[in-house]
Amino acid sequence: MLSTKWLQKRRPYWARVDEFVTRCEKSGIRALSHHELRELALLYRQTASDLSTIREDPSGQRLTQSLNQLLGRAHNCIYMGRRAQPSRIVTFYRDTFPQVFHETLPYTLVACAVFLALAAAGFTMAIVDPGFQRYFLGSAMMDSIEKREMWTHSIVSVRPLESSAIMTNNLSVSFAVFAFGITAGVGTVWMLAFNGLLFGVVNAACWQAGMSGKLLSFVAPHGVLELPAIFIAGGGGLLIAKGLLFPGLLPRRDSLVREGGRAVRLALGIIPLLIVAGTIEGFVSPTDLPARWKYLLAAGLFGLLLLFVMRKTPHEPRATAPGEPPTIR
Repeated sequence: MLSTKWLQKRRPYWARVDEFVTRCEKSGIRALSHHELRELALLYRQTASDLSTIREDPSGQRLTQSLNQLLGRAHNCIYMGRRAQPSRIVTFYRDTFPQVFHETLPYTLVACAVFLALAAAGFTMAIVDPGFQRYFLGSAMMDSIEKREMWTHSIVSVRPLESSAIMTNNLSVSFAVFAFGITAGVGTVWMLAFNGLLFGVVNAACWQAGMSGKLLSFVAPHGVLELPAIFIAGGGGLLIAKGLLFPGLLPRRDSLVREGGRAVRLALGIIPLLIVAGTIEGFVSPTDLPARWKYLLAAGLFGLLLLFVMRKTPHEPRATAPGEPPTIR
């Protein structure tokens, strides 16, 4: 049997939940302050625990139904979030993504360092051992390079289809680099290392064939967006690994959720970069446009990218309550 004293002690908390939910239903989630939202979340969990206790008592059937309804309303209030608005997309790319980029820049720089280190190693190995080039790049690509022919001319004849395929490939590679962070960063580092090694070997082969200029004029227009996007995705993967391996004072699950949330924002932020890069790689990079115009385009795009990600953004107020959430006994 449920004691009257216990019920009297619990009812004020249930009434508090009902008060919050009623305000939320009338005016939306913004009707509650951050402190009240935290209190509601705590009360919601405690009320769910109370419901489990009441269900064990056959005489509490009516109260069980009442609390069930209350918890259902509270669940909708807590998890409905904000309504999607186009302006929020603009706000994300204008403010949120650059802010998260600033906060996580060291991880992006580490990803960039891994890529460049393996690119340098690949270049060196390819110069020292020409057989390594053919083994790594394959006979078809090496034959094309030895004939001093770029392997990208076929893109020009099927631009729309190839551009779409390039975008899909770039997105797949970048999101794989990001997602492999869940392997404690091993998969992320491996993909960065492999792509860096490939980049170095291709550069060495083209340099020995006297095609460095052709390669650079092809890579520059889209590479100034594509490579930074991959580095940012790699930074996101390393961020996930950090949350998994080094939780600090937080429980490992909470640490992974927190760092994973920031990593997802990085991954979402690079989508426009990859779309633009794929379009340029399909329609501009493989064409016979004079190299100086390609370099000018690359310089302009890279300048815009730097202005975008490095500009100062308004910091959102820290999500902390003025006091600790209430303790329910």
